[in-house]
Amino acid sequence: MDIDTRLRELGEVDSAPLAEAILALDEVAWREEQLRQEEFEVHRATESIVLVFVNLDNWPRLEVLKEPGWDRLAKVAVPVMHDIIDRFYPKGGTIVRAMAAKLLAGGTITPHTDSHPSFHMGHRIHVPITTNNRVRFMIDGRPHRFELGKAYEINNQLNHSVSNKGTEDRITFIFDYMPPAQLEILGKRQAGRRAETRKALFNRGAGSSA
Repeated sequence: MDIDTRLRELGEVDSAPLAEAILALDEVAWREEQLRQEEFEVHRATESIVLVFVNLDNWPRLEVLKEPGWDRLAKVAVPVMHDIIDRFYPKGGTIVRAMAAKLLAGGTITPHTDSHPSFHMGHRIHVPITTNNRVRFMIDGRPHRFELGKAYEINNQLNHSVSNKGTEDRITFIFDYMPPAQLEILGKRQAGRRAETRKALFNRGAGSSA
């Protein structure tokens, strides 16, 4: 979402149980789901454990699918997400993506903006799980460093990139929260699409009977 700043610091969060659970997972868990890497070119050099992900094929109909990471991490991840939402965002919305994302040591996520319409409508929230002093998160040409034990919202409509020149992997828990106002807008768009479809079907039928 295009917020009024590059980065919004949300403050401290109790992410220790989530971090412990993520770091306990084996390499099989990190490689069983390739949806993010297949859908988005800039994330080909990353690994992820996806809990939920919006069905892009059915957009603008909102369908959020549980992925393999749900059973692995939901018990500790959901309380963290709900705590952040309750403190900083309007209630009544929907989490449309949630995942642990790993940028390997020496890896880079090249400069990009998140272009799918769903990214325009959701708050993108980062909870650092591991980091090192050679990780740089660039937003709109400015470097930022994320601290463990805190949460941040990034403006994903500005150009951003990440580099990890350290010797350890960098892991972040990321989720996208679509607030109720955006759900209402999306509902109106869906209704408009349905009306257009009905009109097109009616016109087609009228033409064939003439």
